[in-house]
Amino acid sequence: MAVRRGRPSFSEDRRQATRMVIAEAAATLFSDRGYEATTVEDIAAAAGISLRTFYRYCPAKEDALTPVFTAGVSGLADRLAARPVDEPLAEAVGAALADAPSLHRLADADRARRLLRVMGSVPAVRTRWLAAGRELQDRLAPVLAPRTDGDPDSMETRLLAAALIDAITVAMECWAREGEPEGVLELTARALRYLRIDNR
Repeated sequence: MAVRRGRPSFSEDRRQATRMVIAEAAATLFSDRGYEATTVEDIAAAAGISLRTFYRYCPAKEDALTPVFTAGVSGLADRLAARPVDEPLAEAVGAALADAPSLHRLADADRARRLLRVMGSVPAVRTRWLAAGRELQDRLAPVLAPRTDGDPDSMETRLLAAALIDAITVAMECWAREGEPEGVLELTARALRYLRIDNR
């Protein structure tokens, strides 16, 4: 049996940790200053790394938030997979979202809303957000299939995954608007009810 060689797993953990430090520094700066007013040098300084290290992890400024997107993608799919199969889908999604570490980091609602507006309005950043959503669709299909007695590759299962992601995305975008009194979870629940996903 061949022995897999490579760097120890803690090295990858350290790389992931560095990516998240960069992402969180960028998120704070983007929300506080705006995307255009934030430079790569600003992000590197806030993250406590050199400019060279920044570019080792991020090809460009718009890539700085990518770890946040990818962590959300994998986390939501994993938490939803851990929910009971016979649990109503809307309840399972609500519980999976409520347990999301990224959601708990939205304690500063004003800052979180500003960041979400950046994510939705800056084309380069929005492209990466939408790409993460598409990746989540692919990861959700096998998770949703047992709940619908369907095939993960069927049009119906993939359509359900797409509708679910769109519901969450639109709810977050609506929450980011000024004056929206409801929270993200409440808006997501409304979106799922509107799409009748809550009946599954």
